[in-house]
Amino acid sequence: MIHSVKFKCVLDTNVIYPLWIRDLLMWFAYYELYTPKWSSNIFDEWITVMKRKGIEEHEALKRADKMNLAFPDALVVNYEPLIDSLKLPDLNDRHVLAAAIKINADLIITNNLKDFPEDYLTSFGLKAKAPDDFFTDIIDLNHDISVQAFKKLVLSKKNPPFNEYDVLDIFRKNGLKDTADYLHALI
Repeated sequence: MIHSVKFKCVLDTNVIYPLWIRDLLMWFAYYELYTPKWSSNIFDEWITVMKRKGIEEHEALKRADKMNLAFPDALVVNYEPLIDSLKLPDLNDRHVLAAAIKINADLIITNNLKDFPEDYLTSFGLKAKAPDDFFTDIIDLNHDISVQAFKKLVLSKKNPPFNEYDVLDIFRKNGLKDTADYLHALI
């Protein structure tokens, strides 16, 4: 069950890069709805993507540092020896699975579910979920805290400011349709 800080999730690069998905992940973690985990490989990929999208290197590093400062226990270490032994459709995703195995994670949150075959993950006691499914599961089990986290995210957006409905529309445009619809029904 996703309902406590004890529920550990490794966040793949493709859910950390999109700003709005990352923000909701971080606010849900701040409210202890789950525990986020990542690795240096994941952050290296994220920094590369940011730079490719035109973000200056110093700004990309600053963003990564902010997340590590906000969640100092999130960084998974000593997972590298597991990488070469893993078999995934995309060899570049093995580091994500290795980090999840190392910390005995409950989930991998990713937009690339096809790269994490269910049967193979099950052999390690793991599952992968898309962010929209992950968020709706959390909201389903924690209505009040999820709404608090969402409202805090909205209030944190000051330049420019957004209202709750603006953010819900942005969520929908970022692949979080079910999440936005669920939150909309609760606010």
